[in-house]
Amino acid sequence: MVVLQEIKSGHPQYSFIEDLLHNAFPEEERRDDEMQRWNTDYEEKFHCLLTKKNEEPIGLLTYWDFDTFIYIEHLATDATLRGNGFGKEALQTFLSIHSPKPVVLEVEHPTEEMSTRRIGFYKRCGLDLWICDYKQPPYRKGDEWLPMYLMVTPGLSIKEDYTHIQQTIYSKVYGSER
Repeated sequence: MVVLQEIKSGHPQYSFIEDLLHNAFPEEERRDDEMQRWNTDYEEKFHCLLTKKNEEPIGLLTYWDFDTFIYIEHLATDATLRGNGFGKEALQTFLSIHSPKPVVLEVEHPTEEMSTRRIGFYKRCGLDLWICDYKQPPYRKGDEWLPMYLMVTPGLSIKEDYTHIQQTIYSKVYGSER
């Protein structure tokens, strides 16, 4: 069974989180380590989860808990352990813990095999793909806005909920108003 454990930057296995963030996400899809540590330790809406199997670290899940929805910022499994169902188990455990609160995450456009597979993974976990004009704000000054799509748990409406979700993520996660 996959266990989700909230940790702070002083935790002995936090270096695993940082290494995995670096290996699983390009620089433009993650914040600087110093800011990531600050959020982990002091931002009350931000949560950093270490995913473990048999007490061994296998992955991470970071998220923001807002009043009306949860935004998953990063989800990753160690590259050497991918394909064993750990990511699916971690996500399904997370969704069951936080149900019925809606969950939202960003995905890259399906322009190559990996991004297409990632969307398929989230669909198999029960999320819906919103094809909409969404762009991820840059984590760093001078970086580009990245075209993305949103994926959401069923029950949210692109027509009724999109603007609120987009504005909340832009202002609270990225500090951008667009």
